[in-house]
Amino acid sequence: MLMLLLYSSLSLLILFFAFKLFLQTITRRKLHLPPSPPSLPILGHLHLIKKPIHRTFHRLSQKYGQVFSVKFGSRLVVIVSSPSAVEECFTKNDIVLANRPRNLVGEHLHYNHTTMATSPYGDHWRNLRRIGALEIFSTNRLNMFLGIRKDEVKHLLWKLSRNSCQGFAKVELKSMFSELTFNIIMRMVAGKRYYGEDLKDEEEARKFRRLVKEIASVWRCVESSRVCAGVEVD
Repeated sequence: MLMLLLYSSLSLLILFFAFKLFLQTITRRKLHLPPSPPSLPILGHLHLIKKPIHRTFHRLSQKYGQVFSVKFGSRLVVIVSSPSAVEECFTKNDIVLANRPRNLVGEHLHYNHTTMATSPYGDHWRNLRRIGALEIFSTNRLNMFLGIRKDEVKHLLWKLSRNSCQGFAKVELKSMFSELTFNIIMRMVAGKRYYGEDLKDEEEARKFRRLVKEIASVWRCVESSRVCAGVEVD
């Protein structure tokens, strides 16, 4: 009885994915999408993606053209490697391609897609952009925070010189540039450093760093779930 139930469940699962694949095939034909390599059920073209990824895309573009489509799981992605096609995307079709995909990160961490980074193109986004141009990225504002940027760059250079005081050494710059960026932003917003030394409140800085890690892990989890059909992260 148990084996019969197992075989029945497995058969239904296979039929479900086969039917879904059939519907996706019909839909893709109607959409007139760019050429695409043969894909696998569920995985799509993930099995073709190898590091370095830009070389993988270059190899695929030589076979399928400079504009082609791939599927990361259930997510359709269009790769554009032609300079003329990229220019057309950013000139003639810039409004069509202006929106970002909606996901749980934008819903919960960006106040239901209302921040400038996640807001859809429209009056609200244009208003946010105008405020950002006047209050954040204007020449006066940038000059006002010039001292902060100089001071944080000095901290970075001092840290690099300290790491190499015994001679040439390999340095992991990704985390350093990330800390530099966060320190500059938070000093502009709150007047406090949360990475490195000379911290005003170590406990508050520790909570901030933990929060950043949690947000990054949630973002990675959501992005991973988006490639799997029918998977939602709460």
